[in-house]
Amino acid sequence: MSTAQSQKGKIYMIPTTLGETEPLQVLPLSVKQAIDNIDFYIVENEKTARRFIKKINPKKSQPSLKIFLLNKFTTDQELPTFLTPCLNGYDVGIISEAGCPGIADPGADVVALAHTKGIEIVPLVGPSSILLALMASGMNGQSFAFNGYLPIEKSARKKKLRDFERLSREYNQSQIFIETPYRNDKLLADLITQLRSDTRICVAVDITLPTEYIRTKTAEAWKKEEVDLHKRPCIFIFHAVN
Repeated sequence: MSTAQSQKGKIYMIPTTLGETEPLQVLPLSVKQAIDNIDFYIVENEKTARRFIKKINPKKSQPSLKIFLLNKFTTDQELPTFLTPCLNGYDVGIISEAGCPGIADPGADVVALAHTKGIEIVPLVGPSSILLALMASGMNGQSFAFNGYLPIEKSARKKKLRDFERLSREYNQSQIFIETPYRNDKLLADLITQLRSDTRICVAVDITLPTEYIRTKTAEAWKKEEVDLHKRPCIFIFHAVN
């Protein structure tokens, strides 16, 4: 890790676990090495970030950590100040709340700014619920789209689902979504009723946790399945047949 004042520090994209799993069961040694050597962090939530760092290295001095908050309240004017340690020769870690930073998670804006300043970005290996779900879905991993959240309003959501189903059919493309956890059951119900009966739907819940549940069935088959998704981290994928 760089600490020399004569050169720029690097930004390390540090993944975390997807739930209450022992970190080193799912994270490589490179994550521990980064945590051991970095004192400057850009995080979404200070409390959970400090807890994660302590889990990785219980002996690391918490008072020595310098934390920058990157969330919906962060202004564009604040972002450049997060990179000051790098410009002074110190490495900075970006820590996600769950999984990989910058993927359906804050981080991309500050990384984009870092590129304009010639700061090297180092992405570390770790669990991404989006990619893990796709790996286990049996759907097309060569052409896929992550679409984030669907509209909440009923008619707009219905139209979006039909549009994405058409794209899936035309381009042989897997369509990936997330939802606010307390709306998971409603989204699955919408997928079942709005998509064609032969469209395949994958539901991936609690990935990497003891309660992990990953199933791919047609929309018609899901009508006969009962699964409780309420307030559980979930990825939805569907793929329409030609």
